[in-house]
Amino acid sequence: MDERPAIDFAQLRRLVHGCVAADVERALAGAGQLGVRDLAALLSPAADAFLPQMAHRSATLTEQRFGRTIQIYAPLYIHNFCVNRCAYCGFSAANRIERRILSAGEVAAEAEVLRAWGIRHLLLVAGEAPARLDAERLAGMVRILRSRFASISVEVQPLSVADYRLLFAAGVAGVTIYQETYDPEVYARVHEAGAKQDYAGRLAVPARAAAAGMREVGIGALLGLADWRAEGVALGAHLAFLRKRFWRTAFTVSFPRLRPAAGGFAPLAPVSERDLAQLIFALRLFDPDVGLVLSTREEARFRDGMIGLGPTRYSAGSCTAPGGYGHTAGAEEQFAIGDQRSVEEVCRAILDRGFDPVRKDWDQTFQEFESAA
Repeated sequence: MDERPAIDFAQLRRLVHGCVAADVERALAGAGQLGVRDLAALLSPAADAFLPQMAHRSATLTEQRFGRTIQIYAPLYIHNFCVNRCAYCGFSAANRIERRILSAGEVAAEAEVLRAWGIRHLLLVAGEAPARLDAERLAGMVRILRSRFASISVEVQPLSVADYRLLFAAGVAGVTIYQETYDPEVYARVHEAGAKQDYAGRLAVPARAAAAGMREVGIGALLGLADWRAEGVALGAHLAFLRKRFWRTAFTVSFPRLRPAAGGFAPLAPVSERDLAQLIFALRLFDPDVGLVLSTREEARFRDGMIGLGPTRYSAGSCTAPGGYGHTAGAEEQFAIGDQRSVEEVCRAILDRGFDPVRKDWDQTFQEFESAA
């Protein structure tokens, strides 16, 4: 199985910066059936003047495909150990921070806090340290939690197809894995040591998760590392590659912008809120059915302003430190949160704008039925 798309980042950069207004107009005229060249036009500097039209088209497509709904989820951090030295990450092995790994009982207690807040879609997150948390141990935690949540997804180290199948059978519905940057030169610069240095190997992981039968696979680029316009085209190309091969799998795209974290890494290529909005609109026009995730990395003001314009999934009440929901001391967060509102406050903001904050749109019964089939 071909697991990796052929992505020439330098060529994509030239493509996106070579587009003119006429290219943008053609892309807007064909929204819903766009190719990578059209996506490049929508992400180009020339498209900035068309941002109002893009926003309107994005909002229309989003409502047609998803209704007036936004799914609510929350991350639960299991540990902050990591074998990688990634210049941008608070969990980097190079950072002298307080490390902690939660026991299965502590994970269950953290999850219970989130459940009490109304969270039914849970994302289990951990640093990349396989010796601390392998697939078997993670599967055991999922088996404890699955009856309490509508769906459970994971964002952990890359795994084999067999391990992803084990997790699926245990009750995991989705896998999130970011390439971080599709620029191989920047990738090599910011990944200083560890298994994550393997650019090509990481690019293959989403296909492995989909091949294992995961209901949903999420990809994304960490914005602030390389040219965001070319990153967006690469994301679209990767998404199209996965859709062509795994038509039964649902896909999401996330747009995490760099946030303050231990290590003090400064963005190499800053991305503004306007840039982020253009990226979201362009991806919606490129793929009307993809789930678009806007996390609590972003400020409340920006997230509120984007309601109905493209994103279909919001995190809420988030904490990026293991044990943080129970307010236990002794662990460092991965990055600083931008939107610090409670789950109820985020849901109220969505309701106030005429949209429905959906806390459950899946059920573990379906997962159990498919796992047994």
